[in-house]
Amino acid sequence: MLAEDFSDWKPVSPSKTAIATINPIRGLLDSGVAKQTGKESSEPVINMSLGDPTIFGNFKTHPCVIEAVEKQLKSYHSNGYAPSSGNPQAREAIAKAYSDPDNGVIFHPQDVILASGCSGAVEMSIVSLCSEGDNILLPKPGFPLYKTNAESRGVNYKLYNLLAEKQWEADLPHLESLIDDKTKAILINNPSNPCGSNWSKEHVAAIIDICAKHRIPLISDEIYNGIVFPGVKFTSAASVSKNVPVLTLGGIAKRYLVPGWRVGWVTLHDPLNVLVNLRPYINNLTAIINGPNTLIQKSLPDILSGDFNEEFSAHLNSGLETNAKIIVDRASAIKGLTPIVPEAAMYIMILIDPEIFDSGIRNSVDFFNSLMWEEHVEVLPGDIFDFPNSFRVVITPPPEKLIEAFDRIKLFCERHYKS
Repeated sequence: MLAEDFSDWKPVSPSKTAIATINPIRGLLDSGVAKQTGKESSEPVINMSLGDPTIFGNFKTHPCVIEAVEKQLKSYHSNGYAPSSGNPQAREAIAKAYSDPDNGVIFHPQDVILASGCSGAVEMSIVSLCSEGDNILLPKPGFPLYKTNAESRGVNYKLYNLLAEKQWEADLPHLESLIDDKTKAILINNPSNPCGSNWSKEHVAAIIDICAKHRIPLISDEIYNGIVFPGVKFTSAASVSKNVPVLTLGGIAKRYLVPGWRVGWVTLHDPLNVLVNLRPYINNLTAIINGPNTLIQKSLPDILSGDFNEEFSAHLNSGLETNAKIIVDRASAIKGLTPIVPEAAMYIMILIDPEIFDSGIRNSVDFFNSLMWEEHVEVLPGDIFDFPNSFRVVITPPPEKLIEAFDRIKLFCERHYKS
């Protein structure tokens, strides 16, 4: 048999979707750039870049959560497929746990759609509302996965400003000025990654009013619901909406300290029933992955209704507040750094004054690279979040690690001040 000539077979071209799909955080941290260690040293890297509360082992999920999964694992009833939109008992448990009857929010199981983590819920909500050529309004600074999902599907985005001087409240006039006839949704993230902010009820209501005025649905990423510091009150967007449809994104990753379990959800609050045409199609989207982890779904009724929840949340939030105070105190004492005091979530944004540093630190990307190279401390540059001259710190490492990290950051800054 004669050998066939394949010389005319050209390299396969990637799709437009593949080319457009870029996750800036993963790209930065997985590229190897952040793994450089520079000078010879036995010092280990202190990771304050990845929003994974399990890295250091000081924050652990409650034994009751583990027991709930163990119970389902041993039952042999959780190993098969569930409906792609979610296990019925899981949907019912989420609906019950997140309903707010005092504010007229009653979720039913059909209002809950399960997703593969909250990142899957982000994709589902954006794709269900926006077509190619449409646009969505996103926060700045904001979690870059929102842009990744929009760009991947040919959806344009516009960035509305969050104001550091106002504890990261949205610049409402700026937000409203971005709306046009192609705007299909406004997305908020409260409590915020990367800001660690928690908006007042009045501010959430003001955004709802803008949505109502322009007849635009709201996507509210509330994955950090329940993670607010002692004495701080969280307001869910659905609880203040009497006429605007709200797609609320949630999950167990952060509140229960299990980001690898990959179960999130979208809840539909639709007081005027204007999502009637959307509902069947958002359910259709779940068939793409045929639903998230069945074992964890079946465990949700026990997890969400557990008596341990209030005590567990109080302990977690108290620990996070303690860590945040350490970071704020340490960063405030370093010339050129200004931390914006957080009230929630797992992050602090720290502003950098590049004018006081030498030519090696012209911006936050230089700060990130040089800090990692010289002192083996990994943060994330604000540019990742569309907020130059800043960096994000994850507040979940143990206090002793935070103190050590900021001792190194102080030495780094002192080394790079202009003479």
